[in-house]
Amino acid sequence: MGSHKSGLARALSVVGHPALLMPGAVVWSARLNHAPPAVLQAAVAACGVVVVCVAVYSAVQVQAGRWQHVDASRPHERRQLNAVLALLLLGLAGALWWAGQPKPVVLGLALGGAVVVLASGLRHWLKLSLHAAFAVLAAALLWPSVPAVLGLLALAAGVSWSRLVLRRHTRAEVLVGLLAGAAAGLGFQRMVG
Repeated sequence: MGSHKSGLARALSVVGHPALLMPGAVVWSARLNHAPPAVLQAAVAACGVVVVCVAVYSAVQVQAGRWQHVDASRPHERRQLNAVLALLLLGLAGALWWAGQPKPVVLGLALGGAVVVLASGLRHWLKLSLHAAFAVLAAALLWPSVPAVLGLLALAAGVSWSRLVLRRHTRAEVLVGLLAGAAAGLGFQRMVG
């Protein structure tokens, strides 16, 4: 693989990483929809908690020698990360629901957790691309801003391409990820709208 092509693929994979893309999409969505400051603060805080917890957990696993890399590409690494991520997203959604936080924040976290649970359930057959899934889900959060949705869908296509070029996933794994993200995004729009 050419160094330019692999460099572009790595850059797209980083920019489209769920830990970067989803918090940005949540904040952007809250601003586009003129969410009150309290909603924006809850969304930012929830995303921050998820990102920090996943980053710390991954770093500890690598430091302890249990994981090869923070990317969690090996089956046992991915299984552990998915379990932690699903519990974190679903637990945080439940806590925010109990605290009376706005439905879009709770629902976004819960649907993200559901995508991770789906990925975990399919792990014996394929390694669902969470990069692809969360890129499409992020695009759905930005509806009804057509330019924003189209921009993120273009990024989702680039991220999907990068996962193939970097050989992290097969075409089927990327396609299932895209479909899972689209289903979660459609569910979000139907339940919030």
